[in-house]
Amino acid sequence: MAIAGAGIGKEHLHGYLANPLLYKVACICDPDRQRAEPLVQLAQCDYCATYEQALNRSDVDLLDICVPPELHKPAIMQAIDAGKHVICEKPLVRSLAEIDEIIDHLHGRSTRVVPVFQYRFGNDIGKLCALIEAGLAGKPLVVSLETHWNRNADYYAVAWRGRWETELGGAVVGHAIHIHDLLCKVLGPVAEVQSMLATRVNDIEVEDCAAILFGMCNGALVSSSVTLGSATDQSRLRFCFSNLTAESSRDPYNPGTSGWTFTARNSASQSAIDELLESYPDHNEGFARQFELAYQTFVAEATEPVSLADARASLELISAIYQSHRERVPIRLPLGPQSANYSGWLP
Repeated sequence: MAIAGAGIGKEHLHGYLANPLLYKVACICDPDRQRAEPLVQLAQCDYCATYEQALNRSDVDLLDICVPPELHKPAIMQAIDAGKHVICEKPLVRSLAEIDEIIDHLHGRSTRVVPVFQYRFGNDIGKLCALIEAGLAGKPLVVSLETHWNRNADYYAVAWRGRWETELGGAVVGHAIHIHDLLCKVLGPVAEVQSMLATRVNDIEVEDCAAILFGMCNGALVSSSVTLGSATDQSRLRFCFSNLTAESSRDPYNPGTSGWTFTARNSASQSAIDELLESYPDHNEGFARQFELAYQTFVAEATEPVSLADARASLELISAIYQSHRERVPIRLPLGPQSANYSGWLP
């Protein structure tokens, strides 16, 4: 396999190195050799200056795409045409039309495309899902989400950040995308979106603040608060069910991992909740766990740990969020080819 992009690719590499019996990294691909060299040394692998060099190697059967978002779609399509499997960072592509094109292009092929949403694989997110499946949580009522991070001019000194054409959006696309995916992982699909966006922190093209309301298909109501002007980096999820309140830690980069609290609304039910939590089998988390599960997708055609349908749902939320903000109306989901942002949400 090969990793294309030595930025977030560094974190991906650690995920593969945690699974040494499943993956062998053949090369790191990045036009900046100085940036790529530490990864090359860590993996004890080759360096490739271009994506095409990595794609044409006979010892590469999987491309992990960690390049800027604007480059995702052509890189995915090239890999599919070369018969290579794909793991790709978020956002997968820049529109619903593009992901539908990829889905159509894969039809009849054995090639698999796995989007990255590594926070789904935290042990405590797994515990919450297990409580729901066991009937211990009850009816979902309301959820509050916070993506409160600190991003300043130094962060946006990277040329492709903060621009519509290259980052494909602001805090909604680059930061809150993960917490919104976790929402759907736990509660299922969204029925309606209403949003207000603003650029209040940095001198950039795209939004860095947002207030968003979601109405879930199961009836739950959700508020999502997003800013890149917080004094500290913090993410928080708080789910209120009829029988249980579950609240995450504040860890911005591991919101699904340990540190959650699970509190019964009726204290008599706490022992059943605690018993399930104690019996839950902990496992690897984050990239390591997603890549571990993805391996079976590539070698045994198992179900993808994150599917293209999951990635499409994420892009659908982004599309609806931008449409609601611009039109100042709630947007009903799902979105099809006739929707205003089907071909892209860029202004």
